[in-house]
Amino acid sequence: MTMLSRTATSAKRALLLAGCLLLAACQSRSPVAAPSIVFDKVPRGDVGGPENQDTIEGRAISAKPGQQIVLYARSEGLWWVQPFTDRPFTAIQGDSRWKNQTHLGSQYAALLVNQGYRPAQTTETLPSPGGTVIASAVVTGEGPLPAEIPLKTVNFSGYDWTVRRAASYRGGSHNSFGAENAWTDKNGALHLRVTRRDPDWICAEVKLTRSLGYGTYRFRVRDLSHLEPSAVVTLSIWDGVGGEDDRRELDVELSRWGFPGNDNAQYVVQPYYVPANIVRFREPAGSLIQSIHWEPDRVTFSTSEGSPDAPGARVLNEHVFTSGVPTASGDAVRMNVYVFGKGQIPLKNETEVVIDKFEYLP
Repeated sequence: MTMLSRTATSAKRALLLAGCLLLAACQSRSPVAAPSIVFDKVPRGDVGGPENQDTIEGRAISAKPGQQIVLYARSEGLWWVQPFTDRPFTAIQGDSRWKNQTHLGSQYAALLVNQGYRPAQTTETLPSPGGTVIASAVVTGEGPLPAEIPLKTVNFSGYDWTVRRAASYRGGSHNSFGAENAWTDKNGALHLRVTRRDPDWICAEVKLTRSLGYGTYRFRVRDLSHLEPSAVVTLSIWDGVGGEDDRRELDVELSRWGFPGNDNAQYVVQPYYVPANIVRFREPAGSLIQSIHWEPDRVTFSTSEGSPDAPGARVLNEHVFTSGVPTASGDAVRMNVYVFGKGQIPLKNETEVVIDKFEYLP
């Protein structure tokens, strides 16, 4: 081989090597697929129930080590974590596949989450990707969906309210709810009852059908001095997102939380476990007005006797919160009475509360 041939061959090898290196560099810079979730097997659509279960499975695209799947099934207007509240996580296998059991529902959802994520046991609205939620996907159950029972609606103080019938967690306790336990009387007052249906207590809750946003919310509540220590009355503004540990919610909570010596009222900017987010006090017997004045980055709670706008009205308690105040977005007013199941003295008797009037001032 001549010197010229050797030189040409070396040049070709160099060009080939450069091409390979260039191709490898291009491939190394190819974008990695964004994290996503794919369903491979979806159960049939159903109204749900504790006895109806099936397998659900899929793949987590571009999942990182340590990430997990959280599954939800939708039933009775709520998303329920799957397969059980004490087992809310589904492992992702080495081939990116995941598989678990789920109770049946009309829709199914999967969230790809980082370690440390705390899933809500039930939620009205699924969390959007961001923070510890990396990706999400929702799919409708297979086959024709059974007709859902329409929600009961009551008209109170000129507003329409839906009545809850789905069970849920309140104050860390499981509570059942019944549509028959909320109604308005001939004078327009709202009645909320807790009744006994062995072995459960059946509670009551209504939710405003529209979002009002910032403004002043007033609730005229009849005397609650008859409440047992483990009965809880809540007047709240909440957007339906998150669980009890991370929800964005404003509450007036009227209860002694199972202990007869406790104060019987508190103002809360959730989450409640932040010391600066809660103020407890003792309110007297009698008909009282609970008010929430909500502004951007500020909320003022107050309890008063008599109409706040009338001469002689007396403010019994007031507190202003300026940290942790949620931004108005899709929120709705809720009023309920339920049972706190972790106190010293359990509930013994059925109970009823009456709210004479609700008022909103923008």
